[in-house]
Amino acid sequence: MSGDYFFKDGNIMRNILVTGGTVFVSKYIAEYFAGKNENVYVFNRNRHPGVAGTTLIEGDKTVSFEALNNYRFDLVIAVNIYNKNEMKNLLDGLKYVNDFIFISSSAVYPESTKIPFRETDKTGFNSVWKQYGSDKLEAEKYLTERLPKAYILRPPYLYGKYQNLYREGFVFDCALKQLPFYIPKQGKLKLQFFNVYDLCLFIDTVIDEKPSQHIFNVGNSEPVDINEYAGLCYNVVGSRLNKIYVDEKHNQRDYFPFYDYEYYLDVTQQNLFFKETVSMYDGLKESFEWYRNNQDKVIKRDYFSYIKNHLT
Repeated sequence: MSGDYFFKDGNIMRNILVTGGTVFVSKYIAEYFAGKNENVYVFNRNRHPGVAGTTLIEGDKTVSFEALNNYRFDLVIAVNIYNKNEMKNLLDGLKYVNDFIFISSSAVYPESTKIPFRETDKTGFNSVWKQYGSDKLEAEKYLTERLPKAYILRPPYLYGKYQNLYREGFVFDCALKQLPFYIPKQGKLKLQFFNVYDLCLFIDTVIDEKPSQHIFNVGNSEPVDINEYAGLCYNVVGSRLNKIYVDEKHNQRDYFPFYDYEYYLDVTQQNLFFKETVSMYDGLKESFEWYRNNQDKVIKRDYFSYIKNHLT
C-alpha cells in the first residue's frame, strides 16, 4: 500500500512509526529519524518523556495497536516487540504500511551452532538467552508469514547513547571510582557489539537499497575480548585500568555485566552494503558522555556488593 509523502522546506518527509521511542534503542532511532526531518510517530504508553520532534500515539502494545488504524506509514520500525502476541497486535493495527523492519536478536541462534553464526544457520532455543530468544524467533516467524517482504535485523550486544542496561555503565563506574576491574577467564572471552548509530544507518541503507535478502546479521566486523573492552571503557573515562582476574568458581554474572557465553555473528552480508562502523572508542565515548549525566536512567545491578563480599 502506498504511503503519503509530505514536504517540509522543499524536502520529502516520510511517515515513520517507531514502536517504543522512550528507552535506549527505540529512543535513539526515533531521535535519529526526527533529526533527518522525517515525520516520526512513536507508539508507547506515555509513561516517559518523548523525543522532541516526534508525535505520540498512545497505546499498550500488549493489548492492541488499534490506535494506528487511521495512519498511513511509509516505514515501520518495530523495536520493542518481544514476542508473537505483540507482533500480531502490531500487524493487526497497521492498515497502511510500505516498508517494515523488525529489530530482532542474535539470541535466535542456538548456542551449539558453530560460530560465527550466519543468517542461513539453524535457529532455535538458546539456553543462555532462554525465553527471550525463543520469543523473538516466534515473532520473526509470524512476521515473515504475514509480511514476507519485511526485513529482520539480528544484532549482537547493542551499545551507545541512552543505554539503560548496566553494561558499559558498570565499567564506567569502576573507572570513575578508580577501582580495579574484575575480569573472568583471563579476559579472553570475546564479545561482539554494534553501535545504535550504526543500526540507524543500516536501517536507512536497507530501505534505500531494497536488497533481495530479508534477514541480516548486523554488528561490528570484529569482536573484542574483555581485556580490550574494559581498557577502552577506562580509557574514555580517563582512568588507568588495573585488572584482576577471577577464577571460575565464581558465577560471572554476579560481578560482570555479560554472560559467560562467547559468540559472534558473520556480518558478510551486512558489509556488502555497509562497511564503515563507529569505532568502539568513539562509540563508548559518546555513551560515557551521556551516562555521566543520566545515571538515574540506568537499571543498575549491585555488582559492587558481590565484589566487596567475595572478591576483595
